[in-house]
Amino acid sequence: MSTAPSFKPFKLALIQLGNIGPDKSANLKHAREMILKAAEGDGSTGPRPSLVVLPECFNSPYGHAHFPNYAEIIGSTKAEDIDIQTCQSESVKMLSSIAKEANVWLVGGSIPERDASDQRLYNTCTVYSPTGALVAIHRKIHLFDIDIPGKITFKESDSLTGGSSLNFFDTEFARIGLGICYDVRFPELAMISARRGCHVLIYPGAFNLTTGPLHWSLLQRARALDNQVFFSMCSPARDMSAGYHAWGHSMVVDPFGKILAEAEEGESIVHVSIDPTVLYDARASIPVTTQRRFDVYPDVSGGGQ
Repeated sequence: MSTAPSFKPFKLALIQLGNIGPDKSANLKHAREMILKAAEGDGSTGPRPSLVVLPECFNSPYGHAHFPNYAEIIGSTKAEDIDIQTCQSESVKMLSSIAKEANVWLVGGSIPERDASDQRLYNTCTVYSPTGALVAIHRKIHLFDIDIPGKITFKESDSLTGGSSLNFFDTEFARIGLGICYDVRFPELAMISARRGCHVLIYPGAFNLTTGPLHWSLLQRARALDNQVFFSMCSPARDMSAGYHAWGHSMVVDPFGKILAEAEEGESIVHVSIDPTVLYDARASIPVTTQRRFDVYPDVSGGGQ
């Protein structure tokens, strides 16, 4: 594995996207406009955002009944194999174009993806560099299959297949690990990403009005604290007229487990300055990264930090 880049200060922008409806073209147009707005910054002095993030399922309504109708063919699970010009995915083409236009790193939330080889469907995150290059692809590993009596029943596996790889990407300012929504409930994924050198973990997600108040903040703080990394989840805005009611509350948590910023439930953009000294201070003052006892229990990362 390559050496992680040096961790440097940067600004992060989360787009809690609203107005996601049945018209995919309108959804893509609105997402593009919001990316440009986020890339302009929050009006304060200092640098513009270097990294912009969209929410889970930003180009379509969220629901297993919708995934087959909105699924797009990307062409490969390897970013380097994708030719943007010939790619069949209109979402990939838009995201690549706007990342280049806005000159930002872009975590493109997630979209329903159809694998051309076997027609299976995935919930897939794509990531772009400021040149518009597709640099990472992450298929949601853990599918959202839950049944809370009297509250919510949801079964992503009715239409989706889980991914089978862990993914991160390197920028000039950080190594960033990826997950999607329900992936956050499985600490092994974050542990492995952190021990592979990730400084920041970003999970586009769409918790609901049952699981959101219970666990949205708790899980992010736990993953950040356990691994002494910055952790962030980006949600769609809440729309009570939609079939699925997202929790909202997109947030960023620091390596001490402190919430640095949190949206409310409506459409908004959250701007946060990421300071690497907080990570180094956390690891120096509470040095769990050097105190693990892999002679007593296994290292789920298979080695590393």
